[in-house]
Amino acid sequence: MNLSLQDQVAVIIGAASGIGRAIAEAFAAEGASVGLIDRSPEVEAVAREISEKHAVACRGEIADVASENSVNQAATSLQATQGNTSHVVFTAGIGSGKFGFPFTRLDPEDWRRVLDVNVMGAVHVAHAFAPQLIASAENAPELGATMLFLVSVAGQIGSQTDPPYSAAKAAQINFAQCLARDLAPHGVRVNSLSPGMVRTPLNESVWAASQATLPESERCDYPTWAEEKIRRVSPLGRWQEPAEFGSAAVFLASPLARNITGQTLNIDGGQVMHS
Repeated sequence: MNLSLQDQVAVIIGAASGIGRAIAEAFAAEGASVGLIDRSPEVEAVAREISEKHAVACRGEIADVASENSVNQAATSLQATQGNTSHVVFTAGIGSGKFGFPFTRLDPEDWRRVLDVNVMGAVHVAHAFAPQLIASAENAPELGATMLFLVSVAGQIGSQTDPPYSAAKAAQINFAQCLARDLAPHGVRVNSLSPGMVRTPLNESVWAASQATLPESERCDYPTWAEEKIRRVSPLGRWQEPAEFGSAAVFLASPLARNITGQTLNIDGGQVMHS
């Protein structure tokens, strides 16, 4: 299917691995030029690999989303080499690294970095790229421009596993809706993608934090913990895969989704259902 993304510019934040990399791959497969931003130096090698695989322009930039200056520098650098960005996908995210039930297991200081990366990181990216998105949408109104946030089911159900992460993802969902209203008159659509259970380092860190609170006799390995949790929380009873988010991201960026904005799409095996 032709999604009309050829020769457009997509920037993926948090693209060195996991879902972010899968989304970058999906845009490249559709013929878009792709900018990758990540705090890991590996982002440059990933950009080269994607460029060679899909024969598209692909550039990696090292930046920490918690730093406004770092994000602005990366945005300016990508604009200078690739032109105005048409699609931005924010996938960067961290948890507290602790098991947060009850919330008093955590100290207030445990919240700071989580909010700096997940919430202020999203704010920094929105400020840095909104002017480029508006310019792209005005230049090609039939295509428009988009911004997409990778959130979490934890932001919708108040997960007690990691309250700082849960609260941060709820804030992202709300911020995306604010942006959707602000940018709609300019032809820019803003949505959120919400994963349930995905095999990522972040998911594994939740397991590690939970095990640390248990007596040794009650602990289990990651595959056992994860499979039991999948059966308990997901009606479909299976993992979500990074590539599924790539497919959803390119669809939401395409003109096929031209009337979808301010929405949160759950790819979660039915974990969260709203009546």
